[in-house]
Amino acid sequence: MKHSIAFVTGATSGLGYAAARSLTEEGWSEIIITGRSFAGAKEAAAKLAAETKRPIFTPMELELDTPASVQSALAQLINQDRAIDLLLLNAGMVPGKKRVITAAGIEASEAPLMGHHQLTVGLLRANLLSPDGRIVITSTEPARGGVPMFKYTDLPAFAAKSFQGNRTAAVEALIRNGPNVKYAPNNAYADAKLIIAWWVAALARRLPSGMAVYAVSPGASNATNVARNAGPLLKYLMIPIVNLIPGMNQAPEIAARRYLQASEFGTDVSGQFFASAQGKFSGPMEVQRQPHLYDRASQEAAWLAVVKVSGVDLSNPAPLRPQDPKKVLY
Repeated sequence: MKHSIAFVTGATSGLGYAAARSLTEEGWSEIIITGRSFAGAKEAAAKLAAETKRPIFTPMELELDTPASVQSALAQLINQDRAIDLLLLNAGMVPGKKRVITAAGIEASEAPLMGHHQLTVGLLRANLLSPDGRIVITSTEPARGGVPMFKYTDLPAFAAKSFQGNRTAAVEALIRNGPNVKYAPNNAYADAKLIIAWWVAALARRLPSGMAVYAVSPGASNATNVARNAGPLLKYLMIPIVNLIPGMNQAPEIAARRYLQASEFGTDVSGQFFASAQGKFSGPMEVQRQPHLYDRASQEAAWLAVVKVSGVDLSNPAPLRPQDPKKVLY
């Protein structure tokens, strides 16, 4: 992969900011950083340039839960007509105690994926990802299961119970937090991150040869704004307690390094989900092998549901390529 242009979403603070700063050590020529407002992105770009002594940061406004904002960012990139080598989709949200539905009818923690999907597909359609480009998107350990207080939805069972076995309709219900879904913030978060892992697997089968995409959990790092909307129990009780547990609160710079590590992986592990070892939230990351992550029907249902909700699809998907859950462990 060339190290010319990197694009980082959610880069005004936390992991995105740390990742953008770390990319300067890799010899990138330009790093486009986005924020929910242009003023915020411009301020972050100036701060990063001052800290790194490298004026290579370009600010851009990108409100992922507003399709018009994503389309505006795409238009700017198309006008520049320069291919992106690394697309780092970092922006995300931990849902709060009360359910929040966006103007587009999407549950708040699911909204970033809709924007990231719109952005990614738009760049692919415009041929603005390098032939050997890399896409890295944030997921987290709850997507694999086994994390206390977080439980993802059993999609086949949910689809069978409420949608006559139609998994695409079931994923859409989760994205919209529809009438058949009982809202619980931690479970909504786990579902959002699992849908991301499935989306990545489906996207990998549609990418041109040479490109690759990975879902990556940065591991535990609580010094970010991702939980700004979380309920008081999580924000003021659980997180402070967790911060006292060794290995449960990495510095953002350490956590963000996982993004950079994944960006150097090959196409042989495209579509995989990388996270901490089972029972851990820091340390080396590895391919996650839980069977539900490799359920082809769920992967395709997630893709089709995101396409339906966002209204955006690839017009000419590449031939589907199989995945092997037993590939090399990193």
